[in-house]
Amino acid sequence: MAGVTPAVISTLSSDYSLSDFAIRDAEIVGPRVGSQLRRQALWATLYALGGMLVYIAFRFEWVDGAAAVIAVFHDVLITLGFFSLFHYEISLTVIAALLTLVGYSMNDTIVIFDRVRENLRLMKRDSFPDIVNKSINQTLSRTILTSGLTFLTVLVLFLMGGEVLRAFSFAMVVGVVVGTYSSFGIAAPIVVLWNKYHGGRPQGVPVRAGSAAEKRVVAAARR
Repeated sequence: MAGVTPAVISTLSSDYSLSDFAIRDAEIVGPRVGSQLRRQALWATLYALGGMLVYIAFRFEWVDGAAAVIAVFHDVLITLGFFSLFHYEISLTVIAALLTLVGYSMNDTIVIFDRVRENLRLMKRDSFPDIVNKSINQTLSRTILTSGLTFLTVLVLFLMGGEVLRAFSFAMVVGVVVGTYSSFGIAAPIVVLWNKYHGGRPQGVPVRAGSAAEKRVVAAARR
């Protein structure tokens, strides 16, 4: 060893010993492979959003699917913004966390949209914004309980899970908070604005029984 005197080598050899060790595996991700992983992660996210858009458009209305996808895109973007602020590395584990958040946030949005569809049949004389507002209030306790328990779980993972789970749990901590408010703070208002400016029931005007407007609402609710 260059620069090390024989006395130092002799002292280390006589007073210290090294146990047997072996390198089992070594992996290096080069720029080309990293670019490929990044591209695959992007396509995986886009495919997931596209599939959810098609499902919600088929199950509810296409505007509901578009609103849900916009809300989920907002969730992912805000989460990535926090990663940039705190200088966390975006790895494949983080991509898995982001896809988990996509499904989690979409589930909350579907619950609200399903309650809106039910209330359209029951509250025929209420305006559409009032129906959406009541639907959000009816599902709010369920959302708070579910999201609160999930947040506590991922917070414990973030604080006590160690460096291996740090990035994954951080993405979940931020995503649970962002995904919870985006369901009723972004997706639902988009549907209300679309209903206001592109047809639907006149805002704040009761619908008479048997009228053409009521028939349109009932037909839309049965889809």
